[in-house]
Amino acid sequence: MVDPAGPDPVQADREYIVVLSEFSEMSPHTIFDKLKKGEGYFNYNQNTWTDDYPLSGEDRRMWAKMRMMPTDILDVSSAAYTYLLNGHGPLDNLEYLFRPGERVRLRFINAGAMTFFNIRIPGLPMTIVQADGQNVEPVEVDEFQIGVAETYDVVVTPGAQQAYTLVAESMDRSGMGIATLASAPGARAAIPPLRDPPLLTMADMGMSGMDHGSSGDAGMSGMDHGSGGDMAGMDHGSSGQSEMAGMAGMSGMQMRDTSLLPPDVKVGPGLDMVSMNPVDRMGDPGIGLADVPHRTLDYRKLRALTPHREGRTPSRRMEIHLTGNMERYMWSFDGKKFSAVSDEPIRFAYNERVRVKLVNDTMMAHPIHLHGHFFELVNGAPADRQPLKHTVILQPGGSAQFDLTADEPGDWAFHCHLLYHMHAGMFQIVTVANPDGSEA
Repeated sequence: MVDPAGPDPVQADREYIVVLSEFSEMSPHTIFDKLKKGEGYFNYNQNTWTDDYPLSGEDRRMWAKMRMMPTDILDVSSAAYTYLLNGHGPLDNLEYLFRPGERVRLRFINAGAMTFFNIRIPGLPMTIVQADGQNVEPVEVDEFQIGVAETYDVVVTPGAQQAYTLVAESMDRSGMGIATLASAPGARAAIPPLRDPPLLTMADMGMSGMDHGSSGDAGMSGMDHGSGGDMAGMDHGSSGQSEMAGMAGMSGMQMRDTSLLPPDVKVGPGLDMVSMNPVDRMGDPGIGLADVPHRTLDYRKLRALTPHREGRTPSRRMEIHLTGNMERYMWSFDGKKFSAVSDEPIRFAYNERVRVKLVNDTMMAHPIHLHGHFFELVNGAPADRQPLKHTVILQPGGSAQFDLTADEPGDWAFHCHLLYHMHAGMFQIVTVANPDGSEA
């Protein structure tokens, strides 16, 4: 364990690590093979004409025309996975002991392969104090979503209740991991039932007309757009002219309007959707949590606890598109599957300050992770309080921005942290030059 150099601003009487993961008796190679043959293989929540999902006839016809499922939330579900906390399954009676009134720190680490978890402790508020190991201003919530590779530290203060159930429900709500905060060995609280599966919306297709208050471009005029192309000239409202076959009668919806893409995005069989209006979704708590009746976490609520020293305005910006073809289970950046042989890495000068915009042209959420660095989420916080993270969830059809100071020379992995998305090609190398300008 690594302790902070100075005093820890978070005081707690007890501390527990909660590692989230999955177990399957099925080989990962078999799972990947099944996904390549049919991306919905593990989706047991598929809608039918006799289901009770709150979908109108018009909604059902729209999804049918697109040959897509509004319940396509996670690629791998409880059909293949048992969800684990510290390696313990839901029936293992994992306990975290406490004394009433104690401050208990829980360090959540999503070490899973493919699962976003929704974390809640019914009857017990949680105060977020760290994100990806970096201190943040305390935020009290009742539930939060954690993507693969993300970490959150929370503080809870259990009261007189004998026990509280810690629930780690998969984002598609097909299963959950369970543990108990117990005041005495064997104490138990009620386990809530699985909630109804969430449904994708028009916003998840990049069709949202709502202004989510993107705050990322102030003061950026006149910048070198670098490898992102001339973004200022892009028309994000055009319905385009290309590849409309099979989409008639869908209110101008465009699944592959490639005119919306920068010129360096490769168009081909690995790209089956282009987000028409990729608004900033930093304020989105995650799929399925927008309408829950309690407090949730979103990236806009995160603020660095103390000001960071980096005060420079980014000198250029870069746009990277998250692309894929769900039916063929192909995943990529900018339409290009990673190749160690032919790919040119994403290059940064040493100590260069760059604003990176990620655009998700798919209908899946992706936890995007950069090795070797922390970046600052452009989330509406003052520039010196933008929260530091190493992983950011890109919501379907949306966008997110971060400021990066490239101060660690060498080659670093940059990828979607969903194992099979990375394996299928959503991976790239970031190269940071040496201080003298030479290649690391």
